[in-house]
Amino acid sequence: MSASLHTLKNGVRVVCDPMPGLETLALSVVAGRGAAHEDLPRSGWSHLLEHMVFKGAGTRSSRDIVEVIESQGGQINAATGYERTSFQIRALKGGLDLGMEVIADLLLRPTLDEADLAREKQVVLQEIAEAADAPDDYVFDLIQKAAWGQHPVARPILGSVESVNAATNAALSDWRGALYSPDRLVISATGAVSEAELLAAAERAFGAVPVRAGAPEPTAAPFVGGHEGEVRKLEQSHLVFMLPACGAREQDYFALRIFAECLGGGMSSRLFQEAREKRGLAYNIDAYSDTYADYGALGIYAGCAAGNAVETAKVCAEQLVALARHIEPAELARAKAQLKAHMFMAREAALSRAEQAAGQVLLFDRLYPPAELAAEVEAVTPADVVRLGERLLGGGRCATAILGAKSALKAGPAFEKALFAAA
Repeated sequence: MSASLHTLKNGVRVVCDPMPGLETLALSVVAGRGAAHEDLPRSGWSHLLEHMVFKGAGTRSSRDIVEVIESQGGQINAATGYERTSFQIRALKGGLDLGMEVIADLLLRPTLDEADLAREKQVVLQEIAEAADAPDDYVFDLIQKAAWGQHPVARPILGSVESVNAATNAALSDWRGALYSPDRLVISATGAVSEAELLAAAERAFGAVPVRAGAPEPTAAPFVGGHEGEVRKLEQSHLVFMLPACGAREQDYFALRIFAECLGGGMSSRLFQEAREKRGLAYNIDAYSDTYADYGALGIYAGCAAGNAVETAKVCAEQLVALARHIEPAELARAKAQLKAHMFMAREAALSRAEQAAGQVLLFDRLYPPAELAAEVEAVTPADVVRLGERLLGGGRCATAILGAKSALKAGPAFEKALFAAA
């Protein structure tokens, strides 16, 4: 049974993807806006709003919202990202109507009480402090700043102390209307659901939402590049290196995914084998693709002793340049198999499948059948990977972020020098 895509009269899109044999369902209502749509004064407001709607919505209190879902065996959660905000429910078969009703209340009818806002600001400020205290989280805030300059994605999703404290209920209410407007809203359900049941529930809950323009789309982020570093007394230094790449809508997207997989995607990857297995430089080392709709980057993370930071940086640069010049047929085949496995395994989990479908609709206004995705992966050639490598190195720019001992800060310039000298 294949997934289907429908559009309500007000522009809300609905994905129905039954999974025969399941006794549970996953419902995900995704707004295609997030922290990347915020200006500086509203930095962190999408995340703060996500917190606030759970403090009371419709006729339910904060406790009622959770209890009414959990009393029926369900689970409720939400997440804020740069380009989307997602509200998720897992439930037993038959729990669709209740789940849809509760999420609709959260998005459309939050209470937004003044006393709740004052308390929730303190919760978010603690979250900001906690992130700053976690070096393997905070170093990624540093790399975003180094890579993207003044663009909203350069700022933490949590916002700053100043911007969070500046939020008012009236301003958050206005932001809610812009963030959750129907033009970028996708309802995605998988598992024990039927098309007729889902469409009826979606129409009741979201069909009457007034058509309105939401927050304007942000411009594509220019990759600025540069070095960010902070000295801390840590047992391990944390290194992140980043190069400009492509967005999820671009032709090179799957070549980028394969490049990252070969470079540092698993235990057979070049970085793991060279930096950890052969040289013992780092315990944690991996590469990843960081993609948004229309721009993106290739990233490398390593955690190592401060005395190994410079050598680790050089190894990362050397392995990246070597892969950009040539990929072995066996490692290309292995990377394709791993990438397809990641995608297909995610489809076996109902919530991941619902989120994946919503993401496809927001990016492409269509659904991608698994066979088509597999074909896209298989179509990547060695020449495509080399072309992607040329793109990574061709701009002559990189971003680095180092957190740890003072001596480790030399790893950023060492990576840049080794990268472009070798290229």
